[in-house]
Amino acid sequence: MKKNFNKKYLSAIIVASTFLLVTVTVAPHALAHDAAAQRIKQLEQSLQAIQAELEKIKSETAQSAHKVKIIEQTTSQTAQKVNTIEQTNAVLEERLAPDLSQVAQKDRMLFFRGGFTHMMNHRNGVTIQNQVLPIGAQDRADRNGWYIGAGLDWNLTDDVWGIIPNTSIFAELMFEYKEFGHNIKGNGAVGNVPSMLAGGELNPINVTVTQFTLAASPKIKFFKGSKLRPWIIPAGLAIHVISPPSESITVLEPGVQFGAGLDYNLWKNFYIGIDGRYQLTAGKVDGVNLNGMTAGGYLGIGF
Repeated sequence: MKKNFNKKYLSAIIVASTFLLVTVTVAPHALAHDAAAQRIKQLEQSLQAIQAELEKIKSETAQSAHKVKIIEQTTSQTAQKVNTIEQTNAVLEERLAPDLSQVAQKDRMLFFRGGFTHMMNHRNGVTIQNQVLPIGAQDRADRNGWYIGAGLDWNLTDDVWGIIPNTSIFAELMFEYKEFGHNIKGNGAVGNVPSMLAGGELNPINVTVTQFTLAASPKIKFFKGSKLRPWIIPAGLAIHVISPPSESITVLEPGVQFGAGLDYNLWKNFYIGIDGRYQLTAGKVDGVNLNGMTAGGYLGIGF
């Protein structure tokens, strides 16, 4: 009986040992299989996350490329508009630019005149030839003389108020001094020292015969922008002051001024010119007729 017990006991031990051996052998493989499966699952999740991130980056890259394309198109359109504007400006500048023969000119001018003057009639006066007191020296001035003067041109319009292009109208204010002689012998009544009316002997004094003219006129200048500009004065008001006075002591006489001339732009704002003017008065005023003309040149400064 004891022998049978030992056999049973030995069998139990063998079974238990075999189970333990199998358990020890199989368990690590099972645990290793579970760990590998867990790692594989984690790798799959990482790959999925990386794939999602790549898809996101790809989408963002596509959007950026679209935006860049839009910016390029906008830049191209802007460049085309700029080129169109530049071409338009170039065309306008070419149309509006003056010819090579034209120069920029100022709208106003200060000018200084001088030259020859001529009276149409001889002058009488209170101290020179005098028909009221025809005593002593009865000298009179020559009809020819010289003049100096100055004036101001003020621009009013460059196209006759929209009627005639390239034709300017200026308002001219001009004054001039004329001299017809400075050693004219005075008459015996007033131009003698002492006066022959007081019993003096013939001793005439020297008398200077002069005339001062102040005139305001419209001046029409042609060829706006050109270096050479002819002009005319159709009619202007002139006031003349004479010395010596007339035999009736008149010193002032109004008249009409006519003129024509030519400006030339010499350099920058400097001009030279020639002009001729005719002064017309209403016949004789107290025995004096001041009809006359001037011809000469001038130097102008534009401003």
